Amino acid sequence: MTMQENQTRERVVDSAPYGFDDLAGLMSRMTGDEKHSEAATSTMDALWVLYDRVLNVDSSLREDRDRFYLSKGHGPQAFYAVLCAKGFFAPELFDMFGAFRSPLGYHPDRALVPGVEISSGSLGHGLPLAVGTALGLRARGLDGSRLWVMLGDGEFDEGSNHEAVAYAARAGLDRLNAVVIDNHSATQGWPGGLESRFAAEGWATRRVDGRDHDALERAFTAPHPGRPALVVADVGAPGDR
Repeated sequence: MTMQENQTRERVVDSAPYGFDDLAGLMSRMTGDEKHSEAATSTMDALWVLYDRVLNVDSSLREDRDRFYLSKGHGPQAFYAVLCAKGFFAPELFDMFGAFRSPLGYHPDRALVPGVEISSGSLGHGLPLAVGTALGLRARGLDGSRLWVMLGDGEFDEGSNHEAVAYAARAGLDRLNAVVIDNHSATQGWPGGLESRFAAEGWATRRVDGRDHDALERAFTAPHPGRPALVVADVGAPGDR
């Protein structure tokens, strides 16, 4: 039995329930020098709301599922913790985090970690990949599947994201949703906030408190017929947390 097959078996039989308050404890089991802790904790609330209240996805990974792409792939500990909490793999894997032959690397690998849809870590790739996937789902008639991609505000120093933003609304990709974790780390700001860049291209946009679960849920589930949607989850600057 391969490592991937063994993980698949474990994620089915080991589905002990965890809640949001358990995430910090799960994350604490992942030790090492490359944790990017602030990058990880900035995503924790939005990830939890998506997987607990919004996404139609589970460990069966059926074809008509929603898709979630973590473009902000450095510091994936919160993502791993949420996947574990939702039964995708057993928590014992955390004790191997970052070790040689461990499936849980410093960047998530779709071939090794159950529930990970794209390998990521090199910034600026997630949104273009999501645009391509949204086009593919539409071509295959999978109109019930929604696609979410999570980015960091600093990723908009990458030109590939601006091309994806410009194209998505013009293509009417209304199954595409982006959430940007804004921890005020970008070197290039935008007048009116990052959401103004998306709004200018025709996206539906909202900015919310990135720690308020009810506000996140309302923003994530607001209708946006005919165009893609952006939610900016403002978590404050690192020194403010």
